[in-house]
Amino acid sequence: MLELLYSLFIDPFIMLPFLKRALVASMMIAVSSGLVGVFLLLNRMSLVGDALSHGVLPGIAIAFLFFGFNIYAMSFGGVIAGVSIAIVASLISHYTNLKEDASFAALYLFSLAIGVVLIMEMGSQADLLHILFGSVLAVDESSLYLVWSVLVMTLMILSLIYRPLLLYIVDPLYLALKTKAGLFFYGLFLFLVVLNLVASFQVLGTLMTVGMMMIPAICARLWSNRMERVLLIAIILGVLGAYLGLVASVHYDIASGPMIILVLASFYVVSLFFGFEGGIFRRKSGKIHRKA
Repeated sequence: MLELLYSLFIDPFIMLPFLKRALVASMMIAVSSGLVGVFLLLNRMSLVGDALSHGVLPGIAIAFLFFGFNIYAMSFGGVIAGVSIAIVASLISHYTNLKEDASFAALYLFSLAIGVVLIMEMGSQADLLHILFGSVLAVDESSLYLVWSVLVMTLMILSLIYRPLLLYIVDPLYLALKTKAGLFFYGLFLFLVVLNLVASFQVLGTLMTVGMMMIPAICARLWSNRMERVLLIAIILGVLGAYLGLVASVHYDIASGPMIILVLASFYVVSLFFGFEGGIFRRKSGKIHRKA
């Protein structure tokens, strides 16, 4: 029994060096993206994260056309595209009667179409699948350095803006009375969102990056309503999902991105039914106790 478990869960990472690199990268992504995802969830911006994950595609595609699979060039292009989408969406909502989420929805579809067309015109279907769904084979030392840098930057910036960001989510009017830097904190946070989405596309692909960011946060919220616990649970579930997803992707020969998201989705189903804070069975038992 122990030998079987060892061969299933440990051997792949010993025998396949590229999988070990992918695991390290995925775990670092789980930590940084999980933290950012909790704040997105609390600010009711889950779909904004999805829009930005698609919005980075044109920048990645343009960098790919000029530099090939250069992780730094593609990441830089993705950050520029994502930040541009965020700025344009904000300007549209400011100067028209459209809400910001509507602007994001229109822009991300436009960006996704442009990115796919650019890659298909100059690359191949394999290149498109790689960028859209990720590949563990693409994770090299350069990718690890990039993800590590993003993790460190995320931890540093969030530690600096933690309190004002929470205040912006809970009571933006009070924050506006206290300081004029509220929009600056919000803009800095959106930059972190884009940065984490770009850093994770090598493993998860641009279509799946938001899954690592949002699903652990959503699950964590179903288990607790205390901020510290939600952050911790989101990180733990993200790391566990990355590990089990990579193991499953090797054994079933499926792309790593979709497999990691499927594992995280199974966590969501369990949380949906059994979560201590809002789970279906928990709410039913609470109603029974109140009636009694």
